[in-house]
Formats: sequence, structure tokens, C-alpha cells
Amino acid sequence: MANVNKRGDSYRIKVSCGYDVHGKQVIQSKTWKPSEGMTPKQIEKELQRQIVLFEEECLHGNVVATVKFEDFARQWFKEYAELKLKTQTIRGYHYLEPRIYKSLGHLRLDKITPRHVQRFINDLTKSECENCKGRKISAKTVKLHLSLVSAIFEYAIKMQMIKDNPCRAVTLPSPDKKERNIYTIEEVRQILKLFEQEPPENLKYVVFFTVALYTGFRRGEILGLEWKDFDWDNQIVTISRNSLWTKERGMYTDTPKTASSIRSLKMQPEIIELLTRYKAWQDSYIAKLGDKWNDTDRLFTTWNGKPMHVTAPADYLIEFCKKHGLRYCSPHSWRHLNATLMIESGVEVKTVQACLGHSEATTTMTCYLHTFQSAQAAAMDAVANAIKLTQKNENAEQDTASGL
Repeated sequence: MANVNKRGDSYRIKVSCGYDVHGKQVIQSKTWKPSEGMTPKQIEKELQRQIVLFEEECLHGNVVATVKFEDFARQWFKEYAELKLKTQTIRGYHYLEPRIYKSLGHLRLDKITPRHVQRFINDLTKSECENCKGRKISAKTVKLHLSLVSAIFEYAIKMQMIKDNPCRAVTLPSPDKKERNIYTIEEVRQILKLFEQEPPENLKYVVFFTVALYTGFRRGEILGLEWKDFDWDNQIVTISRNSLWTKERGMYTDTPKTASSIRSLKMQPEIIELLTRYKAWQDSYIAKLGDKWNDTDRLFTTWNGKPMHVTAPADYLIEFCKKHGLRYCSPHSWRHLNATLMIESGVEVKTVQACLGHSEATTTMTCYLHTFQSAQAAAMDAVANAIKLTQKNENAEQDTASGL
């Protein structure tokens, strides 16, 4: 219900719009001044119309609560993020909060314009990464900041607190154009050859990286594999969980990254042979360890059967490369190599997307645009060479026919 106070020759209309994040009642107000020459009856009629219009505006969110962005953002984390998003996603968003609050946190939610957000993004692009002095914040990280701010504004729209999302008008910097640091096929062949010399206690790492190479699964997906995920009769492996770590929770199991990440792939004979050998070794090891073993059904474990830590594969590979004088590339790069080999072999984008577990083909195209372009260029060269070869054959036939 509106409250109206007369102030001189104008009227102050106040409407209650609920309560803010601190439990304080939010009052919206506007001032209306009658036009000159209006009669008392006309003023009363128009005043009632203005009251109704203003109440409608407040009801439909066209007038917003005067809450600061930081206060509302913290409310978003409690009301939405903690209920809907994965632990790793929330953890990443909390890492972004300080920069966002420093720039936008003190501003009223309804007063933030595209210009405010654009200035924040532009400043962020020029900033240095705290953990890597001398290196600018990557375009990907800048985009993550904007995604978080945008998600908060979208929630405010859904709650009918504002009408527009200022992030929609913001321009992001051009993405970084960096060559991925991945192994060549020759380097991988050398590594696979050296894997054959590894002692039995390192067989689990040999299996990890061989599976990564042949399947392109993410690190957490491989670490989350359990023996029941394998259909030996049909030679199929299914991804149905992620093994992850955070400082707050330690090692924990979660669902795959997206719905599309739940997928099944055909296993190659090389993988089946290696897994069979590893299963026999693990069974023998469990029998010797006895009651100390924790039965988790996981392929990749610590000495007593508990899930392997997420950094263990990288730690092993670093030492392995030092020992053999090889170049080190991260475990995730094996996924990139798998994708690159598929693309260069002519596998079409939708199949690559399905194998990698990307939710959209555009993600696959964005991640591997350069590789697709190279593969397409090679395909065009093959067509051109075929045309040239055809022309040469035709010319040779003509020369033979003319007796030259």
C-alpha cells in the first residue's frame, strides 16, 4: 500500500518493496508534481493514477532495491550457487570475488551500468596475475569474472529486482592465441616404449596415461574410474563420476562436469590387454595387504586403496621425465593430444565433441579451432593435389595420342 505526503506543490509517493539482505525494509519513492492549471479534482484523479502506476512498477521490478552489489552477490551465493552449482565451480567463483568487489561491490545494484562493468573488464585485462608476477591475467580468466558478474545480475532479474543485465553490452578482450604445450606423436611413442620398463608399483601410472591418450578422458574422470565401469564382453568403458579435491573437502567424488560428460567409449585391444594385466597385479597386491586395504573399487588408489590424489599423476610424470631427460607436458595435455589426433585423422566435429564429453560442438570448435583449420587445409591440399594429378594424367594421355 502506497503512502502519500504533500510537500508544497508536489506529492511524495512511497511504496514498500520488501526487505534487503540485512532484513531492513526497502522503501521506494517518487515525487509527482501537478501541471499548472489543474483543478483539485483533476489533481486528485491524476494522483491516484500515479500511485497505481508506481505500485505496478515496484511490483514488476521496474524499481529496484537499493542494495549494494557485494551484499547481493553474497546473497546469491547462499540462495543459488550453494544449492545449484558444483563445489569446484563455487570454489573458483570465490577466488574471483575480491577483484569484483573491489571494483563493483560498493555500487548499488540498480546503479551499475554497462560502462561500469566495461571499465572493470578493461582494468582487469591490464592487471597482473597475483601468483605469476609479470604475467597479465588471461583472457579466459577475464571472461570468468564477467560470467560470474553476469550470473548475479541474471539472478537479480529473476528476482524482479532489476530489468536489464549490464553485462550483455560488455565487450571482452580477444582470446589469447597460444600454442598448446602437448607432446608430438614421436615423443609419446618414446614415452610408451619407456613405460614398458617401469617397475610393477608404477603400473597404475602407466595405465593412467595410456588411458588418457587412448580415450581423451579428463583427469578427474580417469581417477574416478571403478572396475564396475568396464563392460568386458562388449569392450566398453563408461564415465559416470569425477574424483576431485578441494582444500576444504579434501578428496571427494562428484558427478561428471556436464550431462554430456556421462559417456561410453569403445576400448582398443591395447587398452584391454593393459587393464587386464593391471587388474591381476592389483588383485595380487590386495591379497598381500589384507585388512589394511580399503575396498573402493577404484582403479587408481593410494597404497591402501583410498582414491589417488589429483596431483599424483603429474608428480609421477615430472619425475619420469627428469629421469629420462624428456620434456614435461601436463596430464591434461594428453587429452588435447587425443583430440588433435582425432581431428587430424578426419574425425568430424560432432564425433570429437561426443568423445571428449563437451556439452556443445562450439566448445570443441573453440578449443581446437587451429587444429580443425590445419586439418581442413590439409584436406584442401589433398583435393588440389588430386586435381593436379588428374590434369597430369590427361596431358600424358593427350601427348601419347598425338605421338609426342
